[in-house]
Amino acid sequence: MTFQSPVWLLGLVVVAALVAFYVLLQLRRKAYAARFTNVALLGSLVPKRPGWRRHLAFGLVALALATLVVSLAVPSAKVKVPRDRATVIMALDVSLSMKATDINPTRFQAMRAAAKQFAQSLPSRINLGLVSFAGSANTLVTPTTDRAQVAGAIDNLQLAESTAIGEAIFTSLTDIQNFQTSLGKDKKAPPARIVLLSDGFNTVGRADTQAIDAARAANVPVSTIAFGTDFGTLTLDGETVPVPVDRSTLRKIADQTGGSYSEAASAAQLQKVYEHLGSQIGYTTEPKDISPWFVRTGVLLALLGAVMSLVWTNRLL
Repeated sequence: MTFQSPVWLLGLVVVAALVAFYVLLQLRRKAYAARFTNVALLGSLVPKRPGWRRHLAFGLVALALATLVVSLAVPSAKVKVPRDRATVIMALDVSLSMKATDINPTRFQAMRAAAKQFAQSLPSRINLGLVSFAGSANTLVTPTTDRAQVAGAIDNLQLAESTAIGEAIFTSLTDIQNFQTSLGKDKKAPPARIVLLSDGFNTVGRADTQAIDAARAANVPVSTIAFGTDFGTLTLDGETVPVPVDRSTLRKIADQTGGSYSEAASAAQLQKVYEHLGSQIGYTTEPKDISPWFVRTGVLLALLGAVMSLVWTNRLL
């Protein structure tokens, strides 16, 4: 919790001084009462008081004052709200290694299901594009708010040879630039991000270092997902070929572009990664004024204290 006008919190010093003065009065009253040696005479002179109950009533009123003072400082709490504008490119690896069955039922099928869920989880006003890459990178869907179009393109993904991670980033950057240009010079370009999933090594196309430099120059973070296990294999021409994940390259891309790096070794883990990215990309936190809650609480405490005082002492305080 933060305060937009914290100077008003100095009022708590006044409330504390009031409490201290009340305590001082009670101590003086006890000292005065102690002068009477005749307890019976004291009982006839001083009417029976409600004791601790009057202190409780005062305590509630003091707490009410403190709460109202806090409300004047305009307390604010961080709340999660959907982003109104953003551009996200989802780049998916469709190399042949995605046929590996170390992820049930296959890496490819698990990726498609999780990617569709990610698309649906983003706030409706975020523009989402889709790029697939194997030996080359291809734009399947330019940034759009039409989630059905993205889901349809994911369903129609086809596997191919090789893995061009660098080309996937360059193609995604081009899509982002073209979309921002289409908005016109009068509109400020929304924040953009690339979410790239891969299970293998960059084997063709431009190097990942070139892609990193391009992403940094465009100020576009690349969040990467290393999908698969170290025990994945693929059968090609009757031979079993190991297809491990290149975690180091994907981590480097994320770290050097300001994105986030994640690993997923199962379909469930991949869904959780996408859920986290959707929350991270699609939402932001903004301060919300919660002073009305303090005002309501303060008024209720003050009323309760006043009622207790009237019932127990026949006085307001």
